[in-house]
Amino acid sequence: MIKGIALTTVWSTDQERDVAFFTEKLGFEVRSDLFMGDVRWVTVGVPGQPDIEFALMRPDGPGLDPESARMLTTLVTKGLIGGGALRTDDCRGDHRRFAAAGVEFVQGPQERPYGVEAIFRDPTGNWYSLTERRAELDLDKPWA
Repeated sequence: MIKGIALTTVWSTDQERDVAFFTEKLGFEVRSDLFMGDVRWVTVGVPGQPDIEFALMRPDGPGLDPESARMLTTLVTKGLIGGGALRTDDCRGDHRRFAAAGVEFVQGPQERPYGVEAIFRDPTGNWYSLTERRAELDLDKPWA
């Protein structure tokens, strides 16, 4: 029986740079950092949430032929692949703090039916939703 989500892949064209981004700018912690042959296995996660990790994987690693690696790298660096949604209890405050730390936002905080959302990119190009959830969905207002 599946018990939950444990790990998700975040594509990284520079693992060292992206570890620094997640830890120094977003406040994540390194969970594992080791080499398996030529492959660096590095994961990061939110402190206090030990059961979910991002694996920062190179898009030219094992299991990808050279053509697929090139295509994947192009898609990621263009900002066409989303890394997921990150939950916060203060989207506007985190937006200000992260932007001041140099995080690239492609959308500032916006009211949505599900809460307040801002969208940012990591240095590789993956985009993330930073979402402050609304207690109840706002279905009475027209949303565009």
